[in-house]
Amino acid sequence: MNPNTKPLFTLSIAAEIIGVHQRTLMLYENEDLVIPHRTKTNRRRYSPADIDKLRFVQHLTRKEGLNLAGVRTMFKILDSLGDKKEAKVAEIFPDFKLPAN
Repeated sequence: MNPNTKPLFTLSIAAEIIGVHQRTLMLYENEDLVIPHRTKTNRRRYSPADIDKLRFVQHLTRKEGLNLAGVRTMFKILDSLGDKKEAKVAEIFPDFKLPAN
């Protein structure tokens, strides 16, 4: 398993990392923006890749002024770019930087 996709973080830890309330992450899940892994006991677990995606959602809503429907549309457009996705994100959103690991 890719270490970036391994589900590690609980809902509370993911919310703390992103700086939002836990309900906000549940809302993003209900809107199909970020779907965490579920354990056998149905607990949410977020991967480092999920955390990066959550940071991008926060950037799009807070800095770019998109609503959640706009974020969903942006994700669909970016997903259609395949391998060019990361380069396009850097081009369109030059002020969005993922934290260095």
